[in-house]
Amino acid sequence: PLVVLCGYPCSGKTRRAHELRDYLTQNTERKVHVVGDEIQGIDKNSVYSDSQKEKNLRGALRAEVERKVNRDDVVILDSLNYIKGYRYELFCLIKHTQTPHCLVYCLTSAEVSSECNKAREADSQYTQEILDGLVLRFEAPDSRNRWDSPLFTIQKEDALPFEAICDALFKRKAPPPNQSTQSQPLSSTNFLYELDKVTQDILMALLDSQKTSVPGDLISTPGATEKISFFHTSLNMVELRKLRRQFISYTKMHPTENIGQIANMFVQYLNKSMH
Repeated sequence: PLVVLCGYPCSGKTRRAHELRDYLTQNTERKVHVVGDEIQGIDKNSVYSDSQKEKNLRGALRAEVERKVNRDDVVILDSLNYIKGYRYELFCLIKHTQTPHCLVYCLTSAEVSSECNKAREADSQYTQEILDGLVLRFEAPDSRNRWDSPLFTIQKEDALPFEAICDALFKRKAPPPNQSTQSQPLSSTNFLYELDKVTQDILMALLDSQKTSVPGDLISTPGATEKISFFHTSLNMVELRKLRRQFISYTKMHPTENIGQIANMFVQYLNKSMH
């Protein structure tokens, strides 16, 4: 099972990770692995001021979680985990492994995080500019999203709800795998061709529809029965291509036997990533 910690910089995530690790070690027979920024030995200010370095860090953390996650041990991911799309990727990973997960959200104000940061040793502080930027980019978890649920929101003075977290991890069924997360062999030689073509056709249709659509419209795209909810005034080609690349990269690793489902899977992915 996977515990995803989430919160502003200096909101107490590492302290909570250690509290939970100690509780699980003392009260269960399970092995507990903590995966996080600290273990990667990063220079925070260097990483979080460079989007490529930050992306590489997220990739390294996800790969480490993927290596360690299984149905018996507990993995605690101690990082900012502030991007909604990244939390969705982690949810897909646990669906594929078929283990439960939960989110522990360490809730603080920007002011409290800033004060805690200033109280740290100089070499482990964020610069104020980096901290402000991360707070600004933070996408708060929402328990209505499957990938953010079950959600435990903890304020600085709260005690961790250990029993409720254990129930979420050990007594709940894992989310069922679906076609987008089950790893299957590439049985069709034209799978990659279809993946490329279908996603490109949908992007072009979406770009074209944006010219006449208003927020709230449902956009139909080629090959998909599901519609794209148009909540933005516009999405540019660069953003859409980035989402398409992410989807293709994930789907290559977890191909579906049913090529006819690619269009709907991509529409679902766009709806989740854009909102």
